[in-house]
Amino acid sequence: MYFLRDPLYYRVNMKPVFLWTDILIYMLLVSTIFSILYALRKGRLQASSRLRETVRQIRKNPMAMAAAIVLFCYLFVGLLDSFHFRLKDQPEVLSALDFLVTPLRIRVEKTYSAPLSKVLYIKETVEDSTGAKSRIYPPLLYGGSHLLGTDKVGNDVLYLSLKAIRTGLVVSILTTLIMLPFAVLLGISAGYFKGWVDDLIQYLYTTLSSVPGVLLIAATVLMLQIYMDIHADQFSSSTERADVRLFFLCLILGTTGWIGLCRLLRGETLKISTLEYVQAARALGVGHGQIIMRHILPNVMHIVLISAVLDFSGLVLTEAVLSYVGIGVDPSMISWGNMINSARLEMAREPIVWWSLSAAFVMMFGLVLSANIFSDAVRDALDPRLRGRS
Repeated sequence: MYFLRDPLYYRVNMKPVFLWTDILIYMLLVSTIFSILYALRKGRLQASSRLRETVRQIRKNPMAMAAAIVLFCYLFVGLLDSFHFRLKDQPEVLSALDFLVTPLRIRVEKTYSAPLSKVLYIKETVEDSTGAKSRIYPPLLYGGSHLLGTDKVGNDVLYLSLKAIRTGLVVSILTTLIMLPFAVLLGISAGYFKGWVDDLIQYLYTTLSSVPGVLLIAATVLMLQIYMDIHADQFSSSTERADVRLFFLCLILGTTGWIGLCRLLRGETLKISTLEYVQAARALGVGHGQIIMRHILPNVMHIVLISAVLDFSGLVLTEAVLSYVGIGVDPSMISWGNMINSARLEMAREPIVWWSLSAAFVMMFGLVLSANIFSDAVRDALDPRLRGRS
């Protein structure tokens, strides 16, 4: 067993594996840390009374702090699951999370078992030493150790729920980060410059919105699937193959999901650009870039934040829906959508196998609810119209 081996074995035989989404996560993590260190070195965090006031308002909100703790737990699990490696004598790609929860991963039963049960969920015919046959619930190999039970093939549902966190975070965070630059840049440009710039951007997002998003996603995923089937030799493992599909799913969701926010920002920018302080800045000869950065962008950031969180929550659910209809992440990748897709047939059994669906629902609900509560507190603290109210 992997977890019983000497740590020196891992240091000698461990070979790092860098997936596409792992690289993007590393870049995001490094850029975030670098930005914080740069701000600390310049003394901007200490000197900024606005930021101190924002942090103070958030810390005064117990619901926001509780939501922040829950989000940190989700992010921590997602980061652990983003450090992949392969042992030289094993073809399987593992992650740091797999290593830490090895007991959950290797404790595989024969089939379904209820949470904390010591026997299987299904009766089997057993013959005793006298030749008599009886219908009983056979004992589990690891009775009482499955907190959330097991699925059809005997995998621990708690392990599957933890592994699905990374998939949900990758789809929601990376897609949102791809979408935001398009929406902010085009929306503010259309509302501020007006004229032919506004007409061109409106024509662009009107054309994109006329194409059904589900059909575009389905066409892209099917073309990618055909390419991967033809060039199967380019992927050394099923994990790398599934990661490429996840990466391109984020790309297509990001490049088609900015239209709604772009429209909102265009309308808000049209209103702000007619206010007195913006007109005064133009009259004084202030450049367009400075006006946008100092007067337009800060006054639309609350809209960006609200839309980003709503899109974040919606993308977590979108992944589940797309996986349910077969055009989401790869079936071999553990995700809440694939868990729900496999659990839908279990609900028709007698007795009902309910724990797989319940686990996926609770994990999604926890992520979406905590993200909305925390972002609502941040929005109240950052919104210039609400700042100063208490």
